[in-house]
Amino acid sequence: MELLRAVKDLDVVYVPIGLGSGICGMLAVRDALELNTEIVGVVSAHANTYAKSFVSRSPVESTVSTKIADGIDCRVPEQSALDLIWKGVERIVQVSDTEIAESMRIMYECTHNVCEGAGAAAIAAALQESSKNKGLKVAVIASGGNVDRDVFAKILNGENFVD
Repeated sequence: MELLRAVKDLDVVYVPIGLGSGICGMLAVRDALELNTEIVGVVSAHANTYAKSFVSRSPVESTVSTKIADGIDCRVPEQSALDLIWKGVERIVQVSDTEIAESMRIMYECTHNVCEGAGAAAIAAALQESSKNKGLKVAVIASGGNVDRDVFAKILNGENFVD
């Protein structure tokens, strides 16, 4: 709520989707404040049940194989979340583990803040769509710092997460 109250003229907000409560909350706040901000969902390409369900307009189960975004590794979508997502989300972007790892590195190098894979997914999506966002006011929900120390060290050292 603080974000959308503070910056009422945001064009786009990227929100990672786990079970769907975060993005549904963002939709509710946007609608309550009567804003025109586009809400874009973000999922791992290796846990893409919400992306598949968004396109098909019906619940679609998917396998989960993400190595670093366990906070968004949902296999079965929540119907009540899907209903709201179908009504209010502009699109859902899928990001790879490699893109997520790079976003975790960028976040740490630029801000000295640790961002777990699920939170960095929104950054990865905004970077993936950077040409689409040129000239727009864009925000990302970069939530969570629960990352294994050894995994984070490997990410900072530039080790690859093969997709």
